[in-house]
Amino acid sequence: MHGIKIVFGMMINKTLNAVFFFLVTLITLNSVFSQENKSKDNDRKVLKPNFILIMADDLGYGDISCYGNTYINTPNIDRLAMEGIRFTDFHSNGAVCSPTRAALLTGKYQQRTGVGGVITAASHREVGLAIEEITIADELKKHGYSTGIFGKWHLGYDPKFNPSLQGYDDFRGFVSGNVDYHAHIDQEGYFDWWNNTEIKDDNGYTTDLITEYGLDFIERNNPKKTEKPFFLYLPHESPHYPYQRRTDNALRRVGERGTDPVPEDSIPGIYKEMIEVLDEGVGQIMQKLKETGLDKNTIVIFCSDNGASNNGSNGVLRGFKAGLYEGGHRVPAIAWYPTKFKAGEVSVESVLTMDFLPTFLDFIGEVPQSNTIDGISIMNHLLSGEPLPKRDLFWGFGNKNAVRSDNWKLVAIKEKDQEIIELFDLSKDISEKNDIAEDHPKIVKQLIRKLKKWRRDVFKGVSLVSE
Repeated sequence: MHGIKIVFGMMINKTLNAVFFFLVTLITLNSVFSQENKSKDNDRKVLKPNFILIMADDLGYGDISCYGNTYINTPNIDRLAMEGIRFTDFHSNGAVCSPTRAALLTGKYQQRTGVGGVITAASHREVGLAIEEITIADELKKHGYSTGIFGKWHLGYDPKFNPSLQGYDDFRGFVSGNVDYHAHIDQEGYFDWWNNTEIKDDNGYTTDLITEYGLDFIERNNPKKTEKPFFLYLPHESPHYPYQRRTDNALRRVGERGTDPVPEDSIPGIYKEMIEVLDEGVGQIMQKLKETGLDKNTIVIFCSDNGASNNGSNGVLRGFKAGLYEGGHRVPAIAWYPTKFKAGEVSVESVLTMDFLPTFLDFIGEVPQSNTIDGISIMNHLLSGEPLPKRDLFWGFGNKNAVRSDNWKLVAIKEKDQEIIELFDLSKDISEKNDIAEDHPKIVKQLIRKLKKWRRDVFKGVSLVSE
C-alpha cells in the first residue's frame, strides 16, 4: 500500500511538472508572439514613408538644367532627377498660383472648390479655400503624420483661412501671392509674415528662411524621436517677382502699394540667382535627409505651380503663365525615393498636381475621405513603371479653357463676341505651332462636347471664391 502511495505521488508530481512546463511554454510563446506583433506594428509605423513636397513658384519647363537650361545651374535638382524619376508630361492644375494650390490640397479640380483664379491681395482679402475642404494635410494627420507648411499659402488672407486650421501642425511664411523677399510686405503694402495665426517677422531672405524652417521641421519631427512619420510642404516663392537677390535692398514699404522698379537688363541675372538659391535649399534638405538616415524612407516631390512668366523659360513650349498653351501648365517635376524608385527614369505619363493626394494615401494603404476626388494614384507607376489609365484632362482660367484627350489638345479662347478654337496634335507638335482644327471637325466637336460637360460638372453648386 505504501508503494502505491509513492507511485501515485510520483504520478501527481510528473503531472504537475508537465502542467507547469506547459504553462511556462505557453507564457514564453505568448511573450514571443507579443514581441513579434509589437515588432510588426513598429515595422508598419516605420514603413509609412515621410513625404516632402517642394513647389517652386512660376518655375518654367526650361528653367532648370535637367530640362535643358544651359544658363542656370541647378546641380541639386539635377541630382534629384538622376537619382529619381523626371517627368516630361507633368502639368499644374492651374496656369496661375492659387488654383494649382487648391487642387494640390484637395485632390480635385480647383473649380470644385471655387478657386478658379488668383486670390489677389487687392480684391480677395476676405475670402479663401473653405475650411470644410478636406486637405492632404488633414488626411495625413488623421493617419498619424506630423504636418508642416513653410512658405507661400495663397489660399486666403484672413486668419480664419490659415493653413494651421487646414490640417497643418506648423505654419510659418506668407499668405499672399508674393512678398518682398527681404521686407516681407505684399503688393498692397501689408506686412505678411506669419507664425501660425499670428503676425511675426523673421529677418532673412524668403528662400533661405523657407529652407531653414524645413530643416528645423525635419530635425524636430524625425520619426526616430517622435515615432510618427511626417509630411513637409515647402511652397517656395522663387522665382516669382519681385526680382531680388540675397544682397538686394527692399522694394516695398508698409502702407504703400506697389513695388520699386528693377532695371530690365538686370532681371536675367537676378532670376538666375533666385533659382540657384532655391536649388541650394533643395540640396540642404537632401543633405539633412542623408545625415539623419531618413533618405531611405522619404518620398520627395519637386514641381512648379505653373509655367514661367515671360522673364523665365518654358523651353520649346508655347506661351507663359496665365495662358493655356503648354507653356502655361506643363512644368518640371521630379519624384525621388531611393529605395523604391528606379534612378534616372524618365516618365512620359500625363500627371497633374491633384494626383498627389490620392498617391500619398495609396502609399500608406489608405483612400481619400472625400467622395469627390478627380486625381488618381500614380503609386504603381512610380514603383514599377505601370502605365496610367487613359483619362481626359481639363484646364480653365478666365476666358480660356482647354481639354486634352490622348495626344489631341483643344484650346478655346473667348474674345468679345467670338470664341477662337484651336486643335493640336501634341505627339507631333508639342510647341503648338500648327492649328489643325479645320482638318479634324469631328474631333473638335467631340472635344468641345467633353469640355462643356466637364464645366457643367465642376461648377455645379459651387460658390466662386475667385475666377
